[in-house]
Amino acid sequence: MGNVTSSVAAKFAFFPPDPPTYDVYKEEEDGKLVFTGVTADKNMDVHLLETKGGNKIVATFWKHPFARFTLLYSHGNAADLGQMQELFIELRAHLRVNIMSYDYSGYGASSGKPSEFNTYYDIEAVYNCLKREYNIKQEDIILYGQSVGSGPTLHLASRLERLRAVVLHSAILSGIRVLYPVKMTFWFDIFKNIDKIQKVSCTVLVIHGTNDDIVDLSHGKRLWELAKEKYDPLWVKGGGHCNLETYPEYIKHLRKFINAMEKLSLVKQPKQNPPTTSTITEEKHNKCLRFGKR
Repeated sequence: MGNVTSSVAAKFAFFPPDPPTYDVYKEEEDGKLVFTGVTADKNMDVHLLETKGGNKIVATFWKHPFARFTLLYSHGNAADLGQMQELFIELRAHLRVNIMSYDYSGYGASSGKPSEFNTYYDIEAVYNCLKREYNIKQEDIILYGQSVGSGPTLHLASRLERLRAVVLHSAILSGIRVLYPVKMTFWFDIFKNIDKIQKVSCTVLVIHGTNDDIVDLSHGKRLWELAKEKYDPLWVKGGGHCNLETYPEYIKHLRKFINAMEKLSLVKQPKQNPPTTSTITEEKHNKCLRFGKR
């Protein structure tokens, strides 16, 4: 029973776009990696990273000239980096942060097959790249996990003691709990976030839609309750599983959160630009994230 249930949960967890929505290639002149559809003026670096699992994954670093923090963003289960570009560009502009994101093994132009443990190897390789290539410190990193991305996010966050913060967006308590209302954690479950959240020492922001019909609001509320260092949660009234970015309160709350984290950093910040009233519009980057629903 356990092996069967675990297999079902793992199958439901991953929906890589097929075919991928982008490609990565090397320029002939200088051998630089190029991401299709992204021009040099977008200020984005492309990396091909080898993981402990033996796969090569694509990571993109979107630079902001005045960034205080870097968001390490783990996306949902039905998207790849090609669909996330517009969101990253808008988040970078609104929040004044760098954004490092990546495609899980088996997603986009990343090699291998998607699995729970491969996502852990993936995010570890990306974190090491941030340290090695950009000299970014733990305390200047905010981990952001959306839906299934909450799994690798909390895996890494539970192992790093000096992170600035964690954002959990439409996050899951565990794989099995999305499918069945179980009250205990089974050994064969996947993405056991309900246990790992209790090991996270930094500030945690939880964002969840009240009308999420894929991952019930109870997942977000329970994760918030279990967090040691809580930030005011955002329960998006009427929000579903794949449209929270389209609500004005989403970017407003995130901006307030980033500002609060900056005040905690004890480092003098450059003068902030006046807040804008624009919101992030729903584009093809925000494909609905699913668990077993096609």
